[in-house]
Amino acid sequence: MVKAFIVVAFSLFCAGAFYAGWLAVFLLTAGAHSPVAHATRWLSAPLVTAAGFAAGVAISERLTRVRKARFFRILLWPLIGCALGAGAVYWFGPMLIVFAMFAAGTASVILRAVLLCTRGARNRTDGQTEENDDYGSCP
Repeated sequence: MVKAFIVVAFSLFCAGAFYAGWLAVFLLTAGAHSPVAHATRWLSAPLVTAAGFAAGVAISERLTRVRKARFFRILLWPLIGCALGAGAVYWFGPMLIVFAMFAAGTASVILRAVLLCTRGARNRTDGQTEENDDYGSCP
């Protein structure tokens, strides 16, 4: 359970760092009044934030020796969460998407960790060894 918490916390930190980088680029290119540039900047926010979540999960899982999942397989979870969160809140004001992206992205990483814990617990009850347990002794 502690390893799962470390994974979630580090993914949140990396998502914040990636979002800060996106925001810096967004502010530096804010003078471009092209509709294509404007749409590209806003549509890239969930992708960049999800990449931050996925990078945090991948790095922390490798450092804690939990498992070695592929980056693009990890990216799917926070990408869905960030895109849904951003899409749901965009209509209330585009500057609010950061809160929804972080909430939905964190929820998706937690959901992934819970599913991996339950899969590991199910494998232990099926008589398999703990080698298949991804987050150690999840309650």
